[in-house]
Amino acid sequence: MMVARTFFAHRFARFLMTGGIAAGVNVGSRYFLSMAMEYRWAVFMAYLCGMITAWILARLFVFEESGRGRSAEFARFGLVNMFAAAQVWCVAVGLVEYVFPAIGFAWHPEEVAHLLGVCIPVFTSYLGHKHFSFAPLKPEDGKPKS
Repeated sequence: MMVARTFFAHRFARFLMTGGIAAGVNVGSRYFLSMAMEYRWAVFMAYLCGMITAWILARLFVFEESGRGRSAEFARFGLVNMFAAAQVWCVAVGLVEYVFPAIGFAWHPEEVAHLLGVCIPVFTSYLGHKHFSFAPLKPEDGKPKS
């Protein structure tokens, strides 16, 4: 019990947990979206579902209020996630279209590639959100805008 409490007291651990939930939303929604659209687009749309989930959970459980309005934080969060989305898309699509066929990997290639892609930006996203998305507003930045 004490180990769990200590673990969850750390911001990065809470980020991993909330990010895991958002990743689950991402991967799960991609599965259903793939029934209605091409894999490439399903990966992109699923990322948006996961990103919205991640923002809500990060705001509630991981990062303190920055002093900016919610819309400014969400916009900054979106910028960090544009970089992460590019990482996810390149890995997921690159594995499915190039790497897996080249090595003969055929066991659930879309699911494996997407899951690996979602795991890639964990550290870059944490640092981006800590130092940019939810960074405390400095006095010289002025008043928050909603």
